[in-house]
Amino acid sequence: MNRFGSLLLAAVLGSSITLVTTQWFNTKNEGVKIEHIASIPSSQVAYSVNENGETVPLDFTTTAEKVTKAVVHIRSTSSGKVVSRDRDEDSGNPFQYFFDPRQQQRGPSQSSGSGVIINADGYIVTNNHVVEGADELEVTLSDNQTFKGEVVGTDTDTDIAVIKINQKELPYLSFLNSDQSKVGEWVLAVGNPFNLNSTVTAGIISAKGRNINLINSNNSTDPRGGRTAIESFIQTDAAINPGNSGGALVNLQGGLLGINTAIASPTGSYSGYGFAVPSNIVSKIVEDLLAYGAVQRGWLGIQVQDVNNVPEKADLSIKEGAYVSGFGDLEDRSAAKEAGVQKGDVIVMLDQTKIRTSSALIEYIGLRHPGDKVAVTVNRDGKEKIFTIVLKNREGKLGTIRREEKDAVALLGLGLEDIDGKVLKRLNLTNGVKVKLDNGKVARYTDMHDGFIITHINDRAMKSAKEVNEFLKSKKSGDLITFSGVYEDYPREYIYAVRI
Repeated sequence: MNRFGSLLLAAVLGSSITLVTTQWFNTKNEGVKIEHIASIPSSQVAYSVNENGETVPLDFTTTAEKVTKAVVHIRSTSSGKVVSRDRDEDSGNPFQYFFDPRQQQRGPSQSSGSGVIINADGYIVTNNHVVEGADELEVTLSDNQTFKGEVVGTDTDTDIAVIKINQKELPYLSFLNSDQSKVGEWVLAVGNPFNLNSTVTAGIISAKGRNINLINSNNSTDPRGGRTAIESFIQTDAAINPGNSGGALVNLQGGLLGINTAIASPTGSYSGYGFAVPSNIVSKIVEDLLAYGAVQRGWLGIQVQDVNNVPEKADLSIKEGAYVSGFGDLEDRSAAKEAGVQKGDVIVMLDQTKIRTSSALIEYIGLRHPGDKVAVTVNRDGKEKIFTIVLKNREGKLGTIRREEKDAVALLGLGLEDIDGKVLKRLNLTNGVKVKLDNGKVARYTDMHDGFIITHINDRAMKSAKEVNEFLKSKKSGDLITFSGVYEDYPREYIYAVRI
């Protein structure tokens, strides 16, 4: 019994010491508080508010049914490298395909993506990389109707393209103001991944204003120097895979928030990161392409970089903004320089919008037109100055830029040169025109090399560069052109074929 009493006394003393110690520590740590709240019932996460302000169960079915009708499957076909073979089939050389500029037949290549109908009359927005280089476009609606698509216009700086099909009274999606979308908001991604038509995935907006250097890495730069790509992606964890490119990112009401463009993945398949071009950017690009045939993009005439990338010797007093590193080759026509902006200034605000990065500046200005006025606030040596600048176009002028209509020769990328009669005689030819390849369909889709001598086009003899030009200009889009000729070092006949 005495032993039990001793144990009881020890327990009471231990409890008392613990209580006093706890109270002492709480008194000493009044500045550190850890708050806990009652857990929210998980069922509340599965509810949303409808357009009438009523709380309803979260349901994607109505939105999915609406959106899938306006999302199409796009199959693009390019002729690829067309056969370039020697007509001397009896040469008997087993190594000819290794050493001669002749290759075996390569068939046409196909790729697929998605698109969003934005107008009842058949206008469709998609990614430029979905239609780039395509000779034919096949558009399949959600009801499996198939139509031939034609490219209306493209913009490499945003990776956006507009195509059209010959059909009326189509279901379509309306643009939302993507600036009003919020991180954490539910979204659906709709497209055709892996050729699986009308696929719907759900997720949230993970981030906004992402610059992943995707378009810039594809050489979207101005020849006078500096970046031209506009990257301010909406990031989402809704599953996006190859084939989703050009598809829709929508909110729960089915409004268009963006065009799905890319994924970040070590495997090439979905790993939690998808990116869409915001609808505000898409809308501006589409309107310009339809109205002018080319994007009307405002230019300040400066080269910029993020403040955190500026060398320490610049000794900047601020940590955010777009640092003016120069004016490029258009310095004498720079709108910013004319207004008083100097190299070394940091642009911190455009109109009433704070500018934290160079990407934000490029996006803001890129969505304006030549002739628009912008109030530019710069930080110069710790003091702010405001300049009112009238934006110019990429040529340093105020007018609109129209799309250049390329003729057949320009599209094919052929530089042509008449050949001296002595060279023709040495090659035992009666006629011929020498080729200097430029960036065009012939270089892209055939194995023709510089120095090729065209003797015939579609079996018609060609005697001069002028005659080749006139013949090609008489051809229409889609016509098949067959070039026959020789190389000086390989005096056999070769054939190359490409469509205009």
